[in-house]
Amino acid sequence: MTDPTQPPADGQGDQNPQQPPQQQPYQQQPPQQQPPQQPPQQPYGAPAAGQPAGAVPPQQQYASAPGAPLDAAQDKQWASFAHLGGILWFLPSLIIWLVFKDRGRLTDQEAKEALNWQITWILAWVVSQILGVIIGSFTFGIGYLLFSLLIPWALYIVNLVFSILGFVRVNSGGTYRYPINFRFIK
Repeated sequence: MTDPTQPPADGQGDQNPQQPPQQQPYQQQPPQQQPPQQPPQQPYGAPAAGQPAGAVPPQQQYASAPGAPLDAAQDKQWASFAHLGGILWFLPSLIIWLVFKDRGRLTDQEAKEALNWQITWILAWVVSQILGVIIGSFTFGIGYLLFSLLIPWALYIVNLVFSILGFVRVNSGGTYRYPINFRFIK
């Protein structure tokens, strides 16, 4: 313990023992480095400095450009996948057609054919369901079993076979036309 009558050793003799000791003034720290100033941002769509009014900024040049054209192997591959996608209903054919229709002639042609087949198949399935309900109400369920259970399965098997045939034909280098197909998309 230190004697309160003795001045403190650290040079703080003026302080009253009842008062808390004063804190040392802040030591001066080196100045902090400021981050580099960024140029002000241009409003969206406004040309950057030094560009003509209609010029597209470099970061936007490739955003709206369509995809590169497909080479022959890729074109054949996506065209055949459009047919095979029919196994999973109409969505694969629709997606392939929407994404690749402008990138490959064969893909555009075959994806449209596969999509038209899928639409035709869905319409036949819906008609079989409606007929099943109508006929089933008159025949006490026998028509419902026939048109709502057996015929849709037969339609699915036909869809499966035609989709695989289309895949194999296009993958081997040819084209494929479904035997019964309404051309909704031309």
